[in-house]
Amino acid sequence: MTETQTPALQYRFDGPDDAPVLILGPSLGTTWHMWDRQVPELTKQWRIFRFDLPGHGGAPAYPGGSVTELAARLLATLDAVGVQRFGYAGCALGGAIGAELALRHPERLASLALIAASPRFGTADEFRQRGVIVRTNGLDPIARTSPDRWFTGGFAAAQPAITEWAVQMVRTTDPGCYIAACEALASFDVRAELGRIGVPTLVLVGSDDQVTGPAEARTLVAGIPDARLAVVPGASHLVPVEQPAAVTDLLVRHFSTAWQPAYDSTTGQVAIPTTPVKPALAVVPPQAGPVAEIAPAAAQPEALGRPDPYDAGLKVRREVLGDAHVDRALSTADEFSGDFQEFITRYAWGEIWDRPGLDRRSRSCVTLTALVAGGHLDELAFHTRAALRNGLTPDEIKEVLLQAAVYCGVPAANSAFRVAQQVIREETTPEE
Repeated sequence: MTETQTPALQYRFDGPDDAPVLILGPSLGTTWHMWDRQVPELTKQWRIFRFDLPGHGGAPAYPGGSVTELAARLLATLDAVGVQRFGYAGCALGGAIGAELALRHPERLASLALIAASPRFGTADEFRQRGVIVRTNGLDPIARTSPDRWFTGGFAAAQPAITEWAVQMVRTTDPGCYIAACEALASFDVRAELGRIGVPTLVLVGSDDQVTGPAEARTLVAGIPDARLAVVPGASHLVPVEQPAAVTDLLVRHFSTAWQPAYDSTTGQVAIPTTPVKPALAVVPPQAGPVAEIAPAAAQPEALGRPDPYDAGLKVRREVLGDAHVDRALSTADEFSGDFQEFITRYAWGEIWDRPGLDRRSRSCVTLTALVAGGHLDELAFHTRAALRNGLTPDEIKEVLLQAAVYCGVPAANSAFRVAQQVIREETTPEE
């Protein structure tokens, strides 16, 4: 292999040779076998192409340090086997590759499913710290804790064979390639570009996913023009493994009904379907099985005058502070405090945070400074978490607090550093 060649990915085909190609992309630390339970049903309509990430599943250990590079290797592999147009479903890092393809190579993509995915995965420090752990201790600490991140507790306890399979899958990954994949996730951020994803997109997430959960899924749906949301009950991060029937059913329905036609080579154009109505989510009752259903949304009459900013405010509040924080705040509201919760949702989050004049990183900087000046340490703690969610790095938060020390006073900044340091440790240190 020369230095100018793009290393090919390890892959396999299943299904009829003449069927349209559907690609299934894996999560960090997994192999193409995470999709085994989906293949029998999907091959009834599609030719399934699965691939392994570099150094995963015995694949050649040529590390890929960015999502862009991994997407380029996938396209080079597809070019070599003659696949030009395809549908794509990817889980976590596999989903990031799918988003990259939709943004940089939309002419190749007919339809997209993003599973347990996010436009930005946690914080860069989180994944770089994971790389430090692997360099120091090997993959065993990461492998032992993988079931806790990937599965619900009940599933892990009831399925010891699958749990052990997950552990061994990570242990047998090449450490250098795992670290490079962590770097790829650390640098991945397409939040500002979601509006340019033009293919029909299913965003699918487990209800109990603590890695990239429903909040991240809602961010994707809010940003992608033709995106639909499905939440699978009783599933965590590796939802295709934990709830295979539900995921298979959703993929079949999505790719059967949302396959964008190819470009017309004579005109260079593609037929554009009528803009779909964003669907509302309905969930089948648990006794019927953990299957998520996407139902069409009822048309809403157009509001007269200025729209009420409450709904937009609640959406922004959840995206910035996280569902858990907002749910706690709203659940404790009573007759006395309920009006205040409505007030801050409508005006602080719907009127101010949702204004287009500043991006959320800038608003976090302003907010942290104001909280230091006011000595509001409880609010500073959860707004430090919000700043990390909004894309500020720990180093940038440090710079904000240093600036505040000059203009707000050293005692105020001293207390602020103590609070922010604790929050950043909690948010950026992977669980052992």
